[in-house]
Amino acid sequence: MSSLSLAVRDSSTMLRRNLLHARRYPSLTLNLLLTPVMLLLLFVYIFGGAMSGGISDGGDRSAYIAYIVPGILLMTIGSTVIGAAVSVSTDMSEGIIARFRTMAIHRGSVLIGHVIGGVLQSLASVVLVGIVGVAIGFRSHDATALEWLAAFGLLALFALALTWIAIGMGMVSPNAEAASNSAMPLILLPLISSAFTPIASMPGWFQPIAEYQPFTPVIETLRGLLLGTEIGHNGWLALGWSIALIALGYRWSTASFNRDPK
Repeated sequence: MSSLSLAVRDSSTMLRRNLLHARRYPSLTLNLLLTPVMLLLLFVYIFGGAMSGGISDGGDRSAYIAYIVPGILLMTIGSTVIGAAVSVSTDMSEGIIARFRTMAIHRGSVLIGHVIGGVLQSLASVVLVGIVGVAIGFRSHDATALEWLAAFGLLALFALALTWIAIGMGMVSPNAEAASNSAMPLILLPLISSAFTPIASMPGWFQPIAEYQPFTPVIETLRGLLLGTEIGHNGWLALGWSIALIALGYRWSTASFNRDPK
């Protein structure tokens, strides 16, 4: 078999292993999925009446639902990939990674299996949260099929970026609890972005923090694709942030994986 065939075969085996783990222990994924769903329901039905006044002149709650859903979808990805960090850290602490290093398998297949599994779980979670959003009133009347496809592609690309970062966090964490805690910024960063309120409504000193971070341009690009708002330079920033995070996470993860154990 060629090296490519071996890599595909071994990566498929590792992916199947990770998906079986996720199926046998669904409580972690469900707990991480509940966070964005509860925030969506909380901000729409508890704070939505007050928050919608800053979005539309009439204080229409449906306008706030449309505004908040793209941000919640990004938070869903950030929440779900914590499971990948925990899974990798568990493998490291239990010694299975050391065992894999001694076996005649493609060296990169271990990480590839974790990454693809994490991305698939993230996209499945995005679909479920999107269904909840539609159920409570989210509508995208003007988006074309191409724009929907571009939005899903952007979500998949950003899920890949955050998954690689989460894998790196899991590789360097001493245990699963530390991995879960180190990945918490992936949930907290959307809270200080344009996910829940326009950046213009924030204090002047805080606006650069919210604007120049990876989640905001991706959220604004999603709004432009699904709701027809102005995208401007956010599209290029979203792609740039995604590619940069993929490169950083890949370099971090592979360097940690190839490092000789102490």
